[in-house]
Amino acid sequence: MSASSALQAVLFDLDGTLIDSAPDLGAAADQMRVDRGLASLPLERYRPMAGSGARGMLGVAFGITPEAPEFPPLREEFFVNYEARMLQTRAFDGVAELVAALQARGLRWGVVTNKSLRFTGPLTRAMPLFDTAGAIVSGDTTPYAKPHPEPLFEAARRLGVMPQHCIYVGDDERDMTAGRAAGMRTVAAAYGYMGADADVTLWEADAAIGSPLELLQILKAA
Repeated sequence: MSASSALQAVLFDLDGTLIDSAPDLGAAADQMRVDRGLASLPLERYRPMAGSGARGMLGVAFGITPEAPEFPPLREEFFVNYEARMLQTRAFDGVAELVAALQARGLRWGVVTNKSLRFTGPLTRAMPLFDTAGAIVSGDTTPYAKPHPEPLFEAARRLGVMPQHCIYVGDDERDMTAGRAAGMRTVAAAYGYMGADADVTLWEADAAIGSPLELLQILKAA
């Protein structure tokens, strides 16, 4: 690998890549069903759509889309329910070890998520895992959200590195699209929140991993 593309930093998506927030997101939506006298749904119904946030959770719970006139008030109710639960969220197994290994190699790291600062701020402040993150960019930090590359550019600026010296890891096709547009190498987190129709092989990622710690094998060649 040439010096012009030498790895200096690793950026990650948040939900489905670093943290397993599906139980809390699903519970927030399911509580809305229960409050309306509807039957509770199992977590397995919610988990594949956790990466889509309110849109995904309300779609599972009520079969509703963002275009429906009743969606905005339901979304706010969902947000309030989620805020009451989100600090129970935990990192995926191996993530803490992965972050420690990145630091041991002298690599900077950060987060680029489409989750709004309303949730990203309290959540990352409450989890010691993120104490060493050099950049945390939320969905509303810049005027754009992924798949636009600007959030990734902003993270690189905060880390003080050029985009071509970064790898971006995420569990959604939009993550790979954003990473490529930013000139970063991309890694698909195939253990994340992918819908039933997702096919990682079609995402044009530079690599794919089945667990967080598998990233270390990829970094050996970077």
